[in-house]
Amino acid sequence: MSEIQDAVRDRYAAKALQMAQPRVTGALAVACSLSETDLLTRRAEWRAIDTAALIDRREASGTVTSTYRTSPGTLTELARLVAAEQVCCATSRWELHREGDEVRVTVDASRGTCCEDDCCGTSYSTAELESVGIDATSSLGCGNPMLLADLRQGERVLDLGSGAGLDVLLSARRVGPEGHAYGVDMTDEMLAVARANQAKAAVTNATFLKGTIEDIPLPDAAVDVVISNCVINLAADKRAVLREAHRVLRPGGRFAVADMVAFAELPVEVKRSLDQWAGCVAGTISIDEYTAALQDAGFTGIDVEITRETHLEGLEGAIASAYIRARKEATA
Repeated sequence: MSEIQDAVRDRYAAKALQMAQPRVTGALAVACSLSETDLLTRRAEWRAIDTAALIDRREASGTVTSTYRTSPGTLTELARLVAAEQVCCATSRWELHREGDEVRVTVDASRGTCCEDDCCGTSYSTAELESVGIDATSSLGCGNPMLLADLRQGERVLDLGSGAGLDVLLSARRVGPEGHAYGVDMTDEMLAVARANQAKAAVTNATFLKGTIEDIPLPDAAVDVVISNCVINLAADKRAVLREAHRVLRPGGRFAVADMVAFAELPVEVKRSLDQWAGCVAGTISIDEYTAALQDAGFTGIDVEITRETHLEGLEGAIASAYIRARKEATA
């Protein structure tokens, strides 16, 4: 294990020990954080279910209520779509209600908020956190991969550097009993915290694996989606991480991570500081370098969205948190 890995491991093992102690209309926007391609897909999915099952749609006092004929397929699809809309801080409040032979989707536009610097980043909705019984402070990341991944029922998900397990458990809820979520972490302490959180949340379709993200303990084409939350920047060999992420993805699979990137070359003394590596600073690389590494690993459809600049003394504007999306090309 390198000096960098030692520094990162020691820092996050200490963190783990601390944790171990005690309705759809054209007038209302869908999720704000999707890429243009995925946004078009989401809108098409809503139009399809409207065409197939919509009975009525009414608006009163800022709330739109859409009523659908229910069936197992309709209920599953509506639950997935509503859950996907709920995770974005820039959408209105979405809720689903089953009433006899009908299911209602309500959208409260009066509760919608804009996605500004002080509301995004590491934000998770109250409903998300309550669903797994974990406090938001358990996330040590720089964003919310749930905003990017658009997970679907039955999919297999891998979280690189899973920490206390929040994103793994949320993913497991999203993909349902037919899907599965994996987390990889190199520290026994964090794995113990994650497994305790899993037991508390009673999530059975999740597995936490010990390993490094440069050498993922899963076979080729094992998962549909790879997520991560401010961990890849901690790796000394990021190209190895991205090659591994590409390897374990099935053809057509998605890469959706939150990470730190650099706007400018960091001073040599910063890049040599093990403490700055463990603090998600020294290991950042530029957007161009990140993009090139993804391309070299075989990814396509690469998109980098800056979400928030981080101002450090002497390095103002030098680094930022970002959402990074890409795909593994589908085979013919």
